[in-house]
Amino acid sequence: MLKKIPWQISLGILLIISSFMLYSLHYSIFRDAKHIFIYLIGDLAFLPLEVLIVSIIINQVLNNREKKDKLHKLNMVIGAFFTEIGSELMYRIAQLDSDKSWLQKTFEHEKEWSYLELTRIEKELKSHKCKLEYDGTKIQDLKEFLDSKREFLLNLLSNQNLLDHNRFTSLIWSVFHTTEELLRRKNLTKNSLEDQKHILADIQRGYKLIIIEWVAYLKHLQVDYPYLFKFELRANPFKDRLCNEKYCLD
Repeated sequence: MLKKIPWQISLGILLIISSFMLYSLHYSIFRDAKHIFIYLIGDLAFLPLEVLIVSIIINQVLNNREKKDKLHKLNMVIGAFFTEIGSELMYRIAQLDSDKSWLQKTFEHEKEWSYLELTRIEKELKSHKCKLEYDGTKIQDLKEFLDSKREFLLNLLSNQNLLDHNRFTSLIWSVFHTTEELLRRKNLTKNSLEDQKHILADIQRGYKLIIIEWVAYLKHLQVDYPYLFKFELRANPFKDRLCNEKYCLD
């Protein structure tokens, strides 16, 4: 059985035949082949410029606009993540971090921030090694917190806007994996040393990803929403305490 011809090829053949018939009609009426070839060659000469204008320049402008719209929607999703779970998750994990003083000092709100400095911090975080210590009681509380946000994480994973953001998708998967690991264990205060190392490794992986994503989100806020940027930085999750289940403002 012959394969079905793609509609693009069929359309192309139809257009070529139509063009040939119209040129033939023009010649049969005016009997002026020179006039036909003058305009034909002129149209062909302009064709590369038309391709440049339509296919490259205009298409690039439209693509940039589409990417900007997608990025805006994605940042709305990321903002919802940090409001619903991300900031508190960082705070809870930071209580296990014996080296969180580095993060506290790094994110002091009194400092004058710039986009370049945030980019520098983002790079430093990629090589920074967090030092988490196992605390069964705090990890048990972390498990209950993540369990309460499990449905929210599942909804995020089904969001189509995340398909173009591999880093944030990796973060959500990491947090979801940690949630599943913790839920498999009934009592986190009584675990073997091997289990403790495995749990800490999972938590630390997500912890590092979420801090890096938080700094990237701060960069977005600093450019587009400077008033929210200042608030987010003042309420940063590396403070020593929570106030009314929200992060303390000075």
